[in-house]
Amino acid sequence: MYEKLEECPSCSHTSFNNHLICKDYLVSEESFALVKCGKCQLVFTNPRPTPDKIAEYYKSEDYISHSNKGNSLLNTVYKLVRLYTTNLKFKHLSKYVKSGRLLDYGCGTGHFLSSANSNYDTFGYDQDDNARHLAKTISRANIFDSISQLKKEEVFDVITAWHVVEHIHDLKETLRLLKKKLSKEGYMFIAVPNIASHDAKVYGSDWAAYDVPRHLYHFTQSSFVSLLKSLRLQLIEVIPMPFDSFYVSMLSERNIAGGSTKMGLKNGLVSNRKAKESGNYSSLIYVVGR
Repeated sequence: MYEKLEECPSCSHTSFNNHLICKDYLVSEESFALVKCGKCQLVFTNPRPTPDKIAEYYKSEDYISHSNKGNSLLNTVYKLVRLYTTNLKFKHLSKYVKSGRLLDYGCGTGHFLSSANSNYDTFGYDQDDNARHLAKTISRANIFDSISQLKKEEVFDVITAWHVVEHIHDLKETLRLLKKKLSKEGYMFIAVPNIASHDAKVYGSDWAAYDVPRHLYHFTQSSFVSLLKSLRLQLIEVIPMPFDSFYVSMLSERNIAGGSTKMGLKNGLVSNRKAKESGNYSSLIYVVGR
């Protein structure tokens, strides 16, 4: 089952332009249309699978954030880089909040929460049953099984959403909930892919971070800031995620005939070089306050 959106999920504008047709390379090999809002310029997948059908498109052992099983070269690289980038994330967090209550929304298999236990009182939520089970095993965090549990919980000093927002059907409703659960002096750290990056332009519809239909929204800095403003959230800082350009470029090479890991590394390097001037890294972390 699919649902067709008649309004922009960010600004409710009703006029869209065709943007791209992208293929699901991971699971179904179906093609999906991406449209761009004529007002806020948000790009989003439309039509898209309904909430009760989207789980079928995550059923792959290569979807490592839910299963942690993939043993391909790329997934091995992902796991190694994850150790390093987790330390970078804590540096960013500690700049704003050194301790307190932390919620990782979309916690996946719980590796980030496991590392956060020594500095924060940790909580997590993920809608995937298997991911929650692994998170409970890997971390000592309090893992919520339902949104209703989260709604009853007290506020948090830090809320993180690492590459999660682009997956959420109820985009604004979810962000409003997270805003309510954020303390007055708290901060949110939201990481999403950036379709204005050089690697996105190089690979076009084969860019792995489009990841249709699992990724429902495809942001630029401008369209993400527009979303924040509509929710009366304040942008504090934008932080680059330079390793993503290499990983995403290598994944993208698998989507094209004759692609190579070497070319992926080259394109990732070039993307980061260009981003030093433009600020358009492959992925960005938005530090957000109330």
